[in-house]
Amino acid sequence: MTSTDLRTDSTGEPGHSAPQRRSRMRGCLPFAGVCAAALVLLLLGSRLSMLPGLGDLFEEKTTDRSGPAVLKSIQDMSAYEAASGNFQVVVDLEKDAKYLPDAIRGTRTLYVGAGTVGASVDLGEVGADGVKVNEERTEAELVLPHAILGKAALDPDRSYAVSKQRGILDRLGDFFSDNPSSEQAVNKLAVKHIGEAAEESGLTKRAEKNTTSMLQGLLGSLGFEKVTVRYADPSA
Repeated sequence: MTSTDLRTDSTGEPGHSAPQRRSRMRGCLPFAGVCAAALVLLLLGSRLSMLPGLGDLFEEKTTDRSGPAVLKSIQDMSAYEAASGNFQVVVDLEKDAKYLPDAIRGTRTLYVGAGTVGASVDLGEVGADGVKVNEERTEAELVLPHAILGKAALDPDRSYAVSKQRGILDRLGDFFSDNPSSEQAVNKLAVKHIGEAAEESGLTKRAEKNTTSMLQGLLGSLGFEKVTVRYADPSA
């Protein structure tokens, strides 16, 4: 009888020889080396950027590749903007899911919106019967439409987000897709609240007073001794 020696590796698992294990290890080394090199570059970049003269190596460069502005239309203006108000509002917008906690699904944005609202009188709406002048051309009476408010215009230099809290699902959604709807929502709310504040501010009354002073000064320089300005609805 003869005996045959069976060779086994140190792990005791058949089919896995030492050369195969070494080849797998060699295959993982390049990937680990790349990760380590990237980490080292990141750390060096954060450190070297603080040294004089080396910050330019890691400085961000912004390039504006926008196309030229295109004129779409021209509109003649006949309104006299007689007053303008600056407004600021703090928007606190919260959205949540009905059956999920805010930490899972929900957003809350605190936004400071600053903008202006103008009030104007449309002199182009004054008809022939809205201007009366006596024969001596010393007295004039004008009937103008009431001043109206323009749309609130947000100032991007003075508007900013104070804080934005998001649930886990919302963070993942923002990571995989660009969703500007949240910014649009707070902008629309800011415009809405600023417009409501302008309606209660008496801005139109100020615009009518300024328009009256402007017309009286203009016609007075032309020789009119008495200038009366009234405001009425177009239907009246």
